[in-house]
Amino acid sequence: MRKKRLIQTIALNLLGGGTRKRAEYLKSHHIFGYIGNDVRYQPRLIPLYPELIKLHDNVFLARNVHFETHDMISTVLNRMHVSDEKLPEYVGCIEIMENCFIGSDTTVLYGVRIGANAIVGSGSLVTKDLEGNSVYAGVPARRIGSIEDFIAKRVDIESYSWTRHNQAITTEEIERAWKLFDERHES
Repeated sequence: MRKKRLIQTIALNLLGGGTRKRAEYLKSHHIFGYIGNDVRYQPRLIPLYPELIKLHDNVFLARNVHFETHDMISTVLNRMHVSDEKLPEYVGCIEIMENCFIGSDTTVLYGVRIGANAIVGSGSLVTKDLEGNSVYAGVPARRIGSIEDFIAKRVDIESYSWTRHNQAITTEEIERAWKLFDERHES
């Protein structure tokens, strides 16, 4: 890791105030190609070539989202002496449009645009463009539903556990979560 990126990563990790403050740090220091308004950035690492990444308004990146703006295949090929001329490292841009959520431990490869109003589930691998207004998950990420259907399920609060408190949970909410869990796991 080069010195500038290392210093930026350390500064990002020393910030208090959570995801919004980290996004504001990235925006105010012009680290990414573009960062819109109301972006939340939970990852603790500055990706390589962050100038090749654009995050539009109301984007939330969960823990350990990885942006791969390059590949290092050229390093291996050049060591194999495939050619007299050294092969260059491939690089590419990543763009996440407005109103997107990218789940934890997701990897987004270069050359990808994620459309507006999209959700990408945790642990996904995004290898190609994703259309907006949809929900995706998997390796590789594939469409599993529409954003409208997802919202309709979330509105039905009787079928899942929930809390209305940020990073806190009441005794009643804990009891409800265990009740629903036990009901789903009865033999």
